[in-house]
Amino acid sequence: MASEPLSPGKQTYLRKPEWLRTQLTRAGDYQVMRKRLDAGALHTICESGACPNKGECWGAGTATFMILGNVCTRSCRFCNVPTGKPMPPNPREPREVASAVHASRLKHCVLTSVDRDDLADGGSTHWAETIMAIRKSSPDTTIEALIPDFKGNQEDIARVMEAGPDVISHNLETVRRLTRLVRVYASYDRSLSVLEYISSRSGIRTKSGIMLGLGETEEEIFETMDDLRRAGTQVMTIGQYLQPSRQNLPVQRYVHPDDFERYGEVARKKGFMHVESAPLVRSSYRAHKHVQ
Repeated sequence: MASEPLSPGKQTYLRKPEWLRTQLTRAGDYQVMRKRLDAGALHTICESGACPNKGECWGAGTATFMILGNVCTRSCRFCNVPTGKPMPPNPREPREVASAVHASRLKHCVLTSVDRDDLADGGSTHWAETIMAIRKSSPDTTIEALIPDFKGNQEDIARVMEAGPDVISHNLETVRRLTRLVRVYASYDRSLSVLEYISSRSGIRTKSGIMLGLGETEEEIFETMDDLRRAGTQVMTIGQYLQPSRQNLPVQRYVHPDDFERYGEVARKKGFMHVESAPLVRSSYRAHKHVQ
């Protein structure tokens, strides 16, 4: 039977299982990448989000940058990014990000951002300028754009598409039934329409991800896979939701690695080109492989 997520004010905390621990891998390559990134002008979401996979990703020459500030105009209940009135976009940021990518010698770069509903174009012009700046200074670096929904505005989405990233990703985050509770302002169907628009109007690979452990059923997980495939999505990530603070939704359950492996097999049988499914998988995990 399906269960609703508990509200942040009525929390029951579950003990993390042993298999939710990770270790840094490829320590030598990791340290080299860390020194390169520390020498740049920007911080990565890998560091600020305390991603458990940064050692593996940095060792593979991949990093994720968050553009357009660190204050979001939305207040999703799974996310720990501050909500409020953001500062105007930094006009130097596209060039600064491109410089950091070049200095770090990244093989693959992932860009993401907060939602900027305060801007007329949702920040899409800034997105496009950043992608093009990276293309100019690091032509051999592949790029993934992990975009917000831009309120479903096709003109804004097309502006990012025209900048030419190798992959465009937009996360559903959860199943249809839980979307309003988890993402608040976002719409499940609008997110699907964003992915479908990109898939139908460009040759750019599309990607999406969901978190498990928020109260979804197995049937709903499989229905979400079907919805993503109908929207033309080619890459899917599936990971465990971890509560970032006491103000966020609590974890309803910890999904066993064997179940994640089984869900990954189901997704591949449904036609996804690439699937990453494990407790510590995040949107950018092994992102460089999703271009191939």
